[in-house]
Amino acid sequence: MNVSRKVVGVVLVDQRARRVGSIAGAAVAAVVGLAGCSSDDGDSAADKKPSASSSPEAGAEKSGDDSPASSPASSVDRSSAEKAVAGWVTAVIEGRPEDACLLMAEPAAGSKPAQVGDEATCGDGAPQRKQIEQSIGQFRESFTPEPPSEDPKVEVTKVPAAGDTVKIPAEEITVDGQTLDKIVLSHSTGVTADQLDIKVQSSKIEDAWYVTNLDFDIG
Repeated sequence: MNVSRKVVGVVLVDQRARRVGSIAGAAVAAVVGLAGCSSDDGDSAADKKPSASSSPEAGAEKSGDDSPASSPASSVDRSSAEKAVAGWVTAVIEGRPEDACLLMAEPAAGSKPAQVGDEATCGDGAPQRKQIEQSIGQFRESFTPEPPSEDPKVEVTKVPAAGDTVKIPAEEITVDGQTLDKIVLSHSTGVTADQLDIKVQSSKIEDAWYVTNLDFDIG
């Protein structure tokens, strides 16, 4: 008998463990044509390190890796993987599709150059702006904790990078003190905590960090 399982707006049918085609594809592909999830999973960091966070203070000025990150409504911070992820999650929750878009990119692959979110792809007049808004909207409810706050504080624990790529487990991302995996689970049906594995991938492209994939493993 088939069982429907709903996770972040996507209904999964079949009880067998399976990898969802990039959930981020709905949002990221709307910006830069990002393809599906990577087939390999990075291990969660064992060593906890200081976290990056979002706050209404401070613009995109670079700061040390161990200092708080900021993602104000009028700018984005791409100075580290943790700050890019914190800013992206904050922008999604606050319903700021342009800022979320500006923090997304597709790394270079073979002869294909890297593509990053910019004004042409993310601004009000961008051809895919409506699709971007719809895609970001799909994440917003799932990433918003209960009770929601007007000024969500997002913190991301620093994890080791594998070259120019970092995979940050959802349990290392908190929104107002709640881990992102538990928030997503609270908005899902038919899925248990041990079945849900979420990682946000960030990649360094031309000295800046972007969100380049959202890896969901349901099993």
